[in-house]
Amino acid sequence: MERHITLPLTEETARSLHAGDTVYLTGEIYTSRDAGHKRMCEALTGGEELPFDPMNATIYYVGPTPAKPGQVIGSAGPTTSGRMDAYAPVMMSVGARGMIGKGARLPEVVDAMKKYGGVYFGAIGGAGALIAKSIKKCELIAYEDLQSEALRRLWVEDMPLTVIIDSEGRNLYEEGREAYLKKHGDADKQD
Repeated sequence: MERHITLPLTEETARSLHAGDTVYLTGEIYTSRDAGHKRMCEALTGGEELPFDPMNATIYYVGPTPAKPGQVIGSAGPTTSGRMDAYAPVMMSVGARGMIGKGARLPEVVDAMKKYGGVYFGAIGGAGALIAKSIKKCELIAYEDLQSEALRRLWVEDMPLTVIIDSEGRNLYEEGREAYLKKHGDADKQD
């Protein structure tokens, strides 16, 4: 199914998405990678507030390259999501709902998605320049010392994504592999 979603990503909307859905996001998202996530989780543990309201937030795991003159942002391809697996359940516990990246997630992250109504979107790896075209505004909001891993607020328009893992724990990576093997498994064994 194809969906156009205007952010923030509410629990109701997140729970209505299914693994395999094509989604176009429009609105504010935040960028952070492992160093930023570590700092945010340490702040939460210390009783501090985050530099943005995490409720219904979508976080894009990206370390964009510097913008060239006339550009909003440089290349903005996804980072491997597993690097944030230690932090994702904590971020979801304070309201973050959407995650954008590439690659598999640990069972603990999937369990947190089920509990908090989260969704994991896959962005196309290796297509950072293409993805950057959907980013209309970029603002540094915290952790400037982390350089490309600093926390940024982006305004995106029709950012193309695929739901990889939905709030029920259905996983496109696993289902796709099973469907392929069911269809082609015997043929592969014969080669």
